Amino acid sequence: MSDKTIIKNGTVVTLGDRPQVIENGAVLVVGGVIEQVGRRDEVSCDGARIVDARGGVIMPGFINAHMHLYSTYACGISLKDAPPSNFAENLERLWWRLDKALTLEDVRYSALTPLVRCLRAGTTTIIDHHASPSAVSGSLEAIAQAAGEAGVRSCLCYELSDRDGPEIAKAGIEENVSFIKACRAEPNAMVSAMFGLHASMTIGQDTLEAAVEASKGLDCGFHIHTSESVFDPEDSLRNYGKRVVNRLADAGVLGDKSICVHCVHLDEREMEILRDTKTNVVHNPQSNMNNAVGRADIFKMLDMGILVGLGTDGMSSTMLDDVRCVNLLHKHHLGDPRVGFCEAGKLLLENNRRIAARYFDKPVGVLEPGAYGDVITIDYLPATPMTTDNFLGHLLFGIPSATVRNTVVDGKVRMHDGEIMGVDVAAVAERSRKLATSAWERF
Repeated sequence: MSDKTIIKNGTVVTLGDRPQVIENGAVLVVGGVIEQVGRRDEVSCDGARIVDARGGVIMPGFINAHMHLYSTYACGISLKDAPPSNFAENLERLWWRLDKALTLEDVRYSALTPLVRCLRAGTTTIIDHHASPSAVSGSLEAIAQAAGEAGVRSCLCYELSDRDGPEIAKAGIEENVSFIKACRAEPNAMVSAMFGLHASMTIGQDTLEAAVEASKGLDCGFHIHTSESVFDPEDSLRNYGKRVVNRLADAGVLGDKSICVHCVHLDEREMEILRDTKTNVVHNPQSNMNNAVGRADIFKMLDMGILVGLGTDGMSSTMLDDVRCVNLLHKHHLGDPRVGFCEAGKLLLENNRRIAARYFDKPVGVLEPGAYGDVITIDYLPATPMTTDNFLGHLLFGIPSATVRNTVVDGKVRMHDGEIMGVDVAAVAERSRKLATSAWERF
């Protein structure tokens, strides 16, 4: 099969530092990398596979900067005891019981389902945060294989924690280190690695220091939930006499390749530390609302120069849901209809691209020569003019009602005219239901 693909017959939205909206445009991908972007009559290549946008929008695939693939098996689960009344109870009664019930096969199949949903939603790159305390060793490779089968570009890590005892914590360190080293030994454009930490409140000082020590020389950042709820800073102040970000900074966790997720309960000094260390922050508005933990002050962080991106925290695979939520949540909370609109676009379309650039060799989230060939087409025929100046309005209020028709990742067509390529979706769902039934019994 040809390694050349042309996506054409649509309006190309390039995004990036020099955004363009090109009517009757086309994108040529060769060997997984974009070679040409321009008008349809300017872009051609003999022998290339053609993906027809049918007059719709051609744009970069979306990036999810914080995902939990394993959360698939929480859908429909029944809790026998009283519903959790706060975030700590939600962790203890649901998530920490569920992740402990997972086998390696569960890890694989619980990943495949949301990865397919990513393709359907036009999400072509994810940064995932995984936990399976009963199946630590090999779990990241299982996810990498699932991501390779589906064809979603992925940055993976294992969620290190002390909550299941010292042996599991040690295994978590080893899993992170071995997977990072494997990615370095055999570079693959489709997968990269970080060092995962759950949260300050579940990681003792000895384990935190051991993780930092183990990461030396690996040139990797850390991926950690940070002050998602009030329980995290309260624990840090009580046990270590300092707030969460201060503790992470003192331990050597922060830096331009590290991600602090949520950051709902920070003070101004913590924000200054994140800025000064160039640490990335990822906002997850739907998850924060669902867990009733509060609203992150992304406006202050952005004004201070912190790179704030957007994730779903496993709530969904659809970035358009969360980008709309950014706009609505902050308007509602602040009682100010002027806020949220521009910030929503900045998080998803600009900052996620800049964050992902720290983990992959070539740009993603932009259509330009030299970037990875991650391209989607959407059946969106705008009823009003669409330009570089007003594209965000179309993204928030028009495109979500349309359908992603084609998803191309690394130059390979992973969904064609709505059909997933290379994955037997029905068979995956059938096997996943059987595995979930057994996991729920262990739960």
